[in-house]
Amino acid sequence: MRKILVTGAAGQIGSELVPALRQLYGDENVIAAGHRTPMPDDVRESGPAITVDVTDVASVQRAVRDHDVGTVYHMSSLLSALAETNRQRAHAVNIEGLYNVLEAAVDNDVDQVIVPSSIAAFGPDTPPDNTPNETLQRPTTLYGISKVFGELMGNYYVEKLGLDVRGLRLPGIISWKTEPTAGTTDYAVAIFYAAIRDGRYTCYLRPDTRLPMMYMPDCIKAIIDLARADASRLRHHTDFNVGAVSFTPAELAEVIASRLPDFSIDYDVDPLRQGIADSWPNSLDDSAAREEWDWNPSFDLDAMADDMLDNLSRKLAGEGRSDQEE
Repeated sequence: MRKILVTGAAGQIGSELVPALRQLYGDENVIAAGHRTPMPDDVRESGPAITVDVTDVASVQRAVRDHDVGTVYHMSSLLSALAETNRQRAHAVNIEGLYNVLEAAVDNDVDQVIVPSSIAAFGPDTPPDNTPNETLQRPTTLYGISKVFGELMGNYYVEKLGLDVRGLRLPGIISWKTEPTAGTTDYAVAIFYAAIRDGRYTCYLRPDTRLPMMYMPDCIKAIIDLARADASRLRHHTDFNVGAVSFTPAELAEVIASRLPDFSIDYDVDPLRQGIADSWPNSLDDSAAREEWDWNPSFDLDAMADDMLDNLSRKLAGEGRSDQEE
């Protein structure tokens, strides 16, 4: 078979997408491509791993051509808060990088490109509750603007060039395997680390900030299910809403405290990330994804919290033992 290339393979989603794809298609058939972020050992050692700078046309073309790539999962991206503080880099990675991947796909007869979008593609003028799949998109962040660009460019390549480009608007993603980074929704990961390590957490969003969220296993399932969906059923291509669960920091803290009674939370609101969060939906209407490729999440808030606490407790206990051994 032609190879599968995953850009951003060292990132939060890419580092878990690569093992899932290797399990489906074979270790040797899935190429993990990273750049600046160190690649996790299990990703680097379980199959082919290369360095690709998506902002460099030659680097992208070489990777696709030399490895006979038939499918690209383009996960490289600078997230919301980081993009606001490094606009030049965000433009290079999120906009120029996507263009380079799409052009390389056309030039080398790639069969399919998967390009995740985000709830950041919406803005403060978008209906916030049960946000429709088709609605006003006027984001106020560079990250969000880049995601609208990705949706429009992906549809352009579908309609004008016949390239099979697919994408879905991901909510905040929660995972126990990778440490939280600069994403606005990353409080929902950091709170679990802090609950286990310290028994308390200071949240940078207001307690009533409701946002759509998704547990990583559902995220990986959604990406792969869309990639494998019957093309004849798809009326949309790069702009599917996908929902799972919506909650506030206060609600998540309550769920954690019901399992860890000594846990407490306080708040020190970051105006930058609060402003970003306030421009995003509270919940999503994902009926198009459910109708066109049978999307259905597996984890609600309680199931996610139980799995997070179980796996993260074992992970952090293992890290503690390793430190003691050293």
